Amino acid sequence: MTVSGTPTVRLGDLAHARSGDKGDRANIGVVANDPACYAHLDVYLTEAVVARYFRPMGIGPVRRHSLPNIHAFNFVIDRALGGGASRSLRLDSQGKALGAALLELRVPDPAATEAAS
Repeated sequence: MTVSGTPTVRLGDLAHARSGDKGDRANIGVVANDPACYAHLDVYLTEAVVARYFRPMGIGPVRRHSLPNIHAFNFVIDRALGGGASRSLRLDSQGKALGAALLELRVPDPAATEAAS
């Protein structure tokens, strides 16, 4: 698949994720497979990209915290759960599914961006 003519891969091909929630806030940890994947994701997996991906859910602000020593990022997403587990009418009102959903995000293929450099 391509985005704007650039070949892409699933985020899940470059990293794994773990997620959870507290109230109406979701927390998604994304851990890159290796240092090269981390460096690539540091450029292409931004707050804006994650916010745009989850925008159809009506989310609030997204904050990214970089954890370079463990090749990871932590995304905190406000208003991500339709009010939270006890208030939401969503089928899955907990943050556990958001990590799996984020792994389906298409990001530029590292091989293609490296070849273009």
